[in-house]
Amino acid sequence: MLFTRDDAGDSSNTFVFYRYLPSVAAAAIFTVLFGFTTVFHAYQLIRSRTWFMIPFLIGGIFETIGYIGRILSAQQNPGPYTLGPFILQTVLLLVAPALLAASIYMQLSRVVQLLDADQALFIRRTWLTKLFVTGDVLSFLLQAAGAGLLSSGDGANTNTGKAVIVVGLILQVIYFGLFVLAAAIFNVRVSRHPPPRCAVVPWWKKHMFVLYLVSVLIFIRSIVRTVEYIEGYTGYVMTHEAFLYVFDALVMFAAMVAMNVVHPGEVAKELRGGFRAGGAGGIELKNGARSHVRPWV
Repeated sequence: MLFTRDDAGDSSNTFVFYRYLPSVAAAAIFTVLFGFTTVFHAYQLIRSRTWFMIPFLIGGIFETIGYIGRILSAQQNPGPYTLGPFILQTVLLLVAPALLAASIYMQLSRVVQLLDADQALFIRRTWLTKLFVTGDVLSFLLQAAGAGLLSSGDGANTNTGKAVIVVGLILQVIYFGLFVLAAAIFNVRVSRHPPPRCAVVPWWKKHMFVLYLVSVLIFIRSIVRTVEYIEGYTGYVMTHEAFLYVFDALVMFAAMVAMNVVHPGEVAKELRGGFRAGGAGGIELKNGARSHVRPWV
């Protein structure tokens, strides 16, 4: 059961680690769930040699360890709480989705390469990953730095940390919005004028569907987290643990499971041995034949 502390409205200068009594059961459940999906991701990554999923795997590890930190904190109910477990869960649960996002950005680039459909993008494919991963790294660093300041327990540092986290989360929301727009434009153009590769690998659509699904889940989580830190320590979201599990734990677990079910290892395998991109002149298929890509307008 998730509890709310009676002293949630405490206005003293003493930093309060939790504005509720952390649930041992909820933290334990998600530790096990994230542990299972992360181990499966490790198996899938190694088996399919999908190396661009390494950040996604690390994100799963962060989620698992983060909820272990919450178990350790919950075992200290009703307090006082020690700083170590609080820092562990605060930092790792905050930054983990940025690592998941990094792999999603790289996946779109590989789907584009799979279809040899660079012309369907509004920016060059080589810049696609660079642009969004750079933004993701910046968001990651800001959130990590902010979480470190927030976890210090010092009044001035916690206020600065909250502001830095909000900037990092807003940046993540903006980049994710632009990314979804880029993916949608690509999808529409390819659907209207399918390149020859679409007939060869018709299963590309399911990878785009999962890419959208995971993107929306991370987007929802980032918006709720942004509201949480804008409201502050005595805000409604921060003082109710249920928001963490419904709009963070549950949606991030769903994102990881979705990528288990439709793993991009299929894309990576096809790229390794399926065809060689033929540039502006088209694509070279396994049998050496060349097909030309229709122009997008």
